[in-house]
Amino acid sequence: MRRTRQIIDYALTYGLWIVVAAITLLPVWWMIVVSARSRVELFNAPDLIIRSFYVQNYTDVINNRTFQGYMINSIIISTANAVLVTVLALMATYALSRYKLVGSDNIFFTTLTQRMAPPAAFLLPLFLLFTQLFAVGEGRSRWDLYDSHLGLILLYCVFNLPFAIWLLKGIIDAIPPELDEAAFVDGANTFHVITRIILPLAAPGLAVTLILSWIFAWNEYLFAATLTAFEARTITTGLAEFVTVTGTNWGAMAAVSTLTLIPSVIVVIFAQRYIIAGLTFGAVKD
Repeated sequence: MRRTRQIIDYALTYGLWIVVAAITLLPVWWMIVVSARSRVELFNAPDLIIRSFYVQNYTDVINNRTFQGYMINSIIISTANAVLVTVLALMATYALSRYKLVGSDNIFFTTLTQRMAPPAAFLLPLFLLFTQLFAVGEGRSRWDLYDSHLGLILLYCVFNLPFAIWLLKGIIDAIPPELDEAAFVDGANTFHVITRIILPLAAPGLAVTLILSWIFAWNEYLFAATLTAFEARTITTGLAEFVTVTGTNWGAMAAVSTLTLIPSVIVVIFAQRYIIAGLTFGAVKD
């Protein structure tokens, strides 16, 4: 009787997770189905079966130099932002955790509230800041942040850095401060403590911080569409170019969406064990 009840519980649990996974993956599968069809096939009766694969949707995008540039921009901006956010978050979190600064708890909370604000509220001030910060008279300076890699890299730090600090704080707090004190007694300085003690012990947390920051920057659309024109446009903003006055090329748009999804999936697959270890590190204390 007990064995039968366990089997029923396992069946219900796995059945529930299968249903949740199916609901979650259904939009992704529908995107792949649309990307595999021609414009004529898209106006037929909708179904979820891929009977033939219309490769031209992908070849047109892959061979397009404009979208190749968008992909390169996304890689540069996402990677640079993720590295910068991880380094700054590590230093900031170590300072908030180890040094008893006046109002450190308030600083941590205030930093986190920046992540809670709706991004659309920052659009107008950021647009004025990007276009006029380094402007000379009525002209434009070559150091304008608008439509530049540097502008988006720094902008994404504003929103990714609070999340990274919040994620790393519990991890740094879980590392005994006695290790720092022992290193200082042996003649080490703060740089040595961070690089030789904190960095190896917090490696799983740093890995998940790097990965999630990269994914957030890679998927961002609103600011990239508003604060870029051509030179720094990312692959996500390229989706809007398939909406024209003559109609929407749904197949090519779905193909770009699928290609945009692939790098994130690859990163998550190869870094899955680091993500699990980083999210659970410091969750349980002795």
